[in-house]
Amino acid sequence: MADDSIDFDAPDLAARIEQLSQHQLDQLPYGVVLLDRRCVVQFYSATEARESGYGMTPMGRDFFDASRCEGKRDFRERLTRAMDEGPVDFELALPGDLANPLREVRIRALSARGGGVWLFMERDKR
Repeated sequence: MADDSIDFDAPDLAARIEQLSQHQLDQLPYGVVLLDRRCVVQFYSATEARESGYGMTPMGRDFFDASRCEGKRDFRERLTRAMDEGPVDFELALPGDLANPLREVRIRALSARGGGVWLFMERDKR
């Protein structure tokens, strides 16, 4: 069972989730995705697959090529710029996703210890 105390807003979120097993990451109430520096998916949680409506795991694929979200071009540019400039630590909200185009998706992007970046996706409950 995942540690429910790992809050989406925790200031040390990336460090805390890096201590969890893949099974524990899959049990978190928000989506978790790990991208390498080229934005290729290294990990895609079961929660993200289910909640996004994507249903499958785009392992080994470019996250933004596999994504159907609006604003993905701007998101990619912001993410790659942040990776180039130093530690990644930002949040943004995007409208809708495949499962429900009316709900908002809140995304936190944080540097991963081994390089690349963690993406955490929290959806409103519309």
